[in-house]
Amino acid sequence: MGTLYLVRHGQASFGAADYDQLSPLGTRQCQRLGEHLRGRGLQFEATLSGTLKRHVQSLDALGAGFGGLPAPTRLPGLNEFDGEAVVRALYPEPPPPPDPSDALDSFRHHFRLLREGLEAWMAGRTQPAGMTTHAEFVAGVAAALEHVRTQHRGDVLLVSSGGPIATAVGLVLGLQGTPVIDLNLRMRNSSVTEFQVMPKRHVLVSFNGVPHLEQGVGADWITHA
Repeated sequence: MGTLYLVRHGQASFGAADYDQLSPLGTRQCQRLGEHLRGRGLQFEATLSGTLKRHVQSLDALGAGFGGLPAPTRLPGLNEFDGEAVVRALYPEPPPPPDPSDALDSFRHHFRLLREGLEAWMAGRTQPAGMTTHAEFVAGVAAALEHVRTQHRGDVLLVSSGGPIATAVGLVLGLQGTPVIDLNLRMRNSSVTEFQVMPKRHVLVSFNGVPHLEQGVGADWITHA
């Protein structure tokens, strides 16, 4: 059986008008990962990704570092939820702002609100505008995993976002709710999660690894947003 490598996209553009765009560092992170995977002697039978720009750009950068990858299959079920819509569904009016005297509170404030919004969406207490239900979101991720299990026998490279990858881990381990949110909010950019693909199921091998960023580059290459 093969291995499914689930890669979170490189650093995007947090705080910019268009978050869905790799930063220069995000491109370098993914190129570095491609070089690392090539150095391990891996060969991929197929590549999959969501349709968001940061997914497409991350896979392109991975391919540049790897030296060429199979043409990707784009699966909308691997797309991330809309974090702003998740928060607005819980707070139709603007919530209290972060503490202006705390330089880090803006970052923490964003993720506090996101956690609250995700808890409400997962529990069915809110329905964010323009989004599927949480059950449909999970079904899209499950369909992508089933596609890999039934259509491929070799190693597969998949590029997505923290939400779908955390959801995939939750499906494999039988987790839901708060533990899945915890996995999501701790996922690092360009990190790799590995599943062994068995005839009837996936088995978790590793989670959120960044071996390509732990040697030869500065600590500032390891990012979360």
